[in-house]
Amino acid sequence: MVSLTGDRGKIGLFLVCAALVLILDQLSKLWFRSPDARPMELLPGFLDLAYHENRGAVFGLPINQSFLIAIIVAVLLIIVFLFLRYFRLSTALRIAAIGLVFGGAIGNLIDRLRFAFVVDFIVIHLKDFFHWPAFNFADAAIVVGTFALACSLIRLELCGGGCDSRRRVRD
Repeated sequence: MVSLTGDRGKIGLFLVCAALVLILDQLSKLWFRSPDARPMELLPGFLDLAYHENRGAVFGLPINQSFLIAIIVAVLLIIVFLFLRYFRLSTALRIAAIGLVFGGAIGNLIDRLRFAFVVDFIVIHLKDFFHWPAFNFADAAIVVGTFALACSLIRLELCGGGCDSRRRVRD
């Protein structure tokens, strides 16, 4: 098991999380761009896998492509800055969360630079009543990482920075 007490363990955790997201994201998108890919109904009336091209921004909202790439790069720079600034204060959860966001952002940035769109393929819906915009593994990692990071930081704030999960229980 990798110790997270040292800087190398923290960097390793960050890189592993980011790399796993990036690899899973790019391999899944590669498969859905292939001629063999066919739409699949995984959970009838709820979850499908189908190829979509997202030429917009978040949730497919229309936005200028250059502006969107600039925003993605700015977000990545902010993530790197926060990672370096608060590196020693970071817990395993925070480092993993930042790795998820970073890996997801890089995955979608690769698509934008290569194809001028992002490949999405996960479709959640409630029969024909409700359809969530299609998304991919990178999007899911960004959402999960952001949520985990926010929860961790909120917990830190609520505890006044002094939360320690290893506190001894007193009788």
